[in-house]
Amino acid sequence: MTQHEASVASIALLDLARDISVRAAEFSLDARRAGVSVAATKSTPTDIVTAADRDTETLIRSLILESRPDDGIVGEEDVAHIGTSGIDWVVDPIDGTVNFLYGIPAWAVSIAVVEGAAAGDVGGTTLAGVVVNPVNGELFEASAGGGARLAGRELSVNTGVPLGSALIGTGFGYAPERRREQAAVLLELMPHIRDIRRIGSAALDLCALAAGRLDAYYERGLNVWDHAAGALIAREAGARVGGPGGARENAELLVAAAPGLYEELAAALRAAGVDA
Repeated sequence: MTQHEASVASIALLDLARDISVRAAEFSLDARRAGVSVAATKSTPTDIVTAADRDTETLIRSLILESRPDDGIVGEEDVAHIGTSGIDWVVDPIDGTVNFLYGIPAWAVSIAVVEGAAAGDVGGTTLAGVVVNPVNGELFEASAGGGARLAGRELSVNTGVPLGSALIGTGFGYAPERRREQAAVLLELMPHIRDIRRIGSAALDLCALAAGRLDAYYERGLNVWDHAAGALIAREAGARVGGPGGARENAELLVAAAPGLYEELAAALRAAGVDA
């Protein structure tokens, strides 16, 4: 496939991802208005699943397979669907489920299209990504090599921001011991930055970085569906996105910022005991 052909393919996949994301956003917002309750828990009693998570993912899967029956699907709420095309869809039907439960307007539908090994933390090339906040209607999108946009406006990360002036987003895991470790890192980091924001959705955090609403973002313990779309959007807006030791982001760590700030933040995280 030539570079032009790859670009055309990425745009077509982005168009489909956008259409599916919008439909899923409308569906999940209707579900929220109808009332929400906890359907199950996962890793801990505070790591929740709602019926809307499951139903929204079911809708997304059906829409993907209706258009592209040979593709694979990796989602948060159901087992992976193994495809034969070499294309995988990475789906988080509601990223920020606790926000969704409490009516906090910071949750999102996140869909990425990946060529290669989407089911793991490494490997694969993300071709397209869409993140929609159903509450305010904001739709962030990117295609590989095609830039990142919000409502048609090109996005660009903040540059030239030193660590001491940086507003940094992060998140916390559900396991008590992981939270204790994350709090210890935060105590070391806080004196060296402007401030911290904890929004509650990794997908929206990465989009906020792309839109200049945050200067940097880091988090440990993310799953691939938490960051696949958002990481592409951040990269296409000019961010460097990486993981442990500067390698690719994975379940152990994701760091994202403009290249210069990335190096400063990674150094600060290493000083706090994180392998960045």
